[in-house]
Amino acid sequence: MSGNLTIPRDESLPVMSRLTDSLPKTSVQRNGIGAIVVGVLPGEGIGNEVVSAALDVLNVLSSVTDRKIEVRTGGMIGSEARRSAGKSLTDETIKFCESVFAERGALFCGPGGARFVYDLRARFDLFCKFTPLAPMSTLRDTGALRPDQLDRVNIIAVRENVGGAYFGQWGRDNDAQGRPGAYHRFEYRLDQVTRILGVAARLAAQRRGKLSVALKREGVPTISELWIEGLEHVRRTNPVDVEILDIDNAVYQLIADPHRFDVIVSSNMFGDILADCGSLLLGSRGMSYSGNFSGDGKAVYQTGHGAAFDIAGTNTANPVGQILSMAMMLRESFAWPEGADVIRAAVTTILAQGYRTRDIAGRDSQIVGTRELGLRICDTLHSLIGKDACAQPLS
Repeated sequence: MSGNLTIPRDESLPVMSRLTDSLPKTSVQRNGIGAIVVGVLPGEGIGNEVVSAALDVLNVLSSVTDRKIEVRTGGMIGSEARRSAGKSLTDETIKFCESVFAERGALFCGPGGARFVYDLRARFDLFCKFTPLAPMSTLRDTGALRPDQLDRVNIIAVRENVGGAYFGQWGRDNDAQGRPGAYHRFEYRLDQVTRILGVAARLAAQRRGKLSVALKREGVPTISELWIEGLEHVRRTNPVDVEILDIDNAVYQLIADPHRFDVIVSSNMFGDILADCGSLLLGSRGMSYSGNFSGDGKAVYQTGHGAAFDIAGTNTANPVGQILSMAMMLRESFAWPEGADVIRAAVTTILAQGYRTRDIAGRDSQIVGTRELGLRICDTLHSLIGKDACAQPLS
């Protein structure tokens, strides 16, 4: 093969840069040299189906580059692991993750139920979650929102991942009269808050300079006050325009006026809600993807949807979110933007041709299954690389 790799791209999408450049300076910065070690946790429900489609894409790249790619597969996670081993994140899986991280690899994760994702984030201090919300113009013919509402929308949702309502202490009890109840106690510390706000502010400064913070000032007053205090600390060293919104208004504005947002940061539970709601901008939860990051280079990539047990095994799941999380992994953890860009180009090309799973089908789409959509993306990837490619740009 000879020549330069020319990648057709969706012009409605921004040129992607590394989100992880906004993480603390203690982060391990990948230099793009050496083997790529990918630890795969296929998960449950539709996990095997969508993860297999993404790994097929990675195999295509592996076949045309001199760069060594090593894929290792771990065991059960989530509710499946809890039924078998009594906990959703097993000691065996922890050891598997540690071995991948020890070789500066990254985890590529399918959906896992129970408390798997929360326990994994806490175990490895994956405090920051990035969820890109940049609709593809090739999907203007689908989704619940007007196409003109989505033009040039480009948002990064930043979520604090290891504190707040998803952690703490909870249980059941009875009051003095013996009436049954439940309690849930949680907290945030100032250093947790300033850490995630610092990431979001640095990211906003690298982009369009606008930071939105989602709180609930009267509903959750003291924690909201702490976030505002942390914001004042961060603004001293990061000159960005800041707006503070209550979470209910933030969710509404995300759909009603998405152009107002650049970077939006929030606590754990609020971030969960915002990212799920934000997938409406993409056309389907099946298009959503994300990465979870520590401050020392550990990373886990996943979709923005769950295990979808109701459609597992039916060959109807949308694999695109999982495939785009693979592209995100190549860019962020392995400094391989060419690989990421050509994957995105293959995805947008196939979607533009009208091949879709049912969740993103337009009026004139040809509805295909998980396997066929994945194979068509792989074939297109072969074609894009084969036209003008050489090993040099991809290696």
